[in-house]
Amino acid sequence: MAKIISNFFISVDGVVEAPDQWHFPYWSDEMGAVVEAGMQSSVGMLMGRKLYEEWAAYWPTAEADPDVAKSINNARKFVVSNTLEKADWNNTTIISGDVAAQVREIKKELDGDIQMSGSATTVRWLLANGLLDELKLLVHPIAVGHGQRLFEDTPTHPLKLVESETFQTGVLNLTYVPDAG
Repeated sequence: MAKIISNFFISVDGVVEAPDQWHFPYWSDEMGAVVEAGMQSSVGMLMGRKLYEEWAAYWPTAEADPDVAKSINNARKFVVSNTLEKADWNNTTIISGDVAAQVREIKKELDGDIQMSGSATTVRWLLANGLLDELKLLVHPIAVGHGQRLFEDTPTHPLKLVESETFQTGVLNLTYVPDAG
């Protein structure tokens, strides 16, 4: 059975939007190893429509990092959307209608990690529906002050810290699982 693992670059004040504007000064080999390990364990990627549209426009023709582009382009991709009518990007399946049932079925069919990068709205929905298995946060020591936060106007979701590490840059590598009590 697969696990859904959500990964975020996040500021200390909870901002996950536009990490390209504040994240890079904190990039390190330690962080690169964590990101690479997540990619290596992945049997698929789950994302919301907005992220899908951004990545589908960028990665198929990306030249900056050909190894990452090849990995992402060839990966199985699952897009949660009730508005997306077709997905032309290689190996993409649209999940719509009874999304919870379809996600449960995908988790049963696959063995390994279904990785997520971003898609805060989808992560909040997965957590509320008991479908998120792990939340991995790379907490950057910066207060961005504006932008979408991971948890905005959401119900309370108890989480349990199961792993933590501090990088030389001051970034915290934290892994949480839902805590049923």
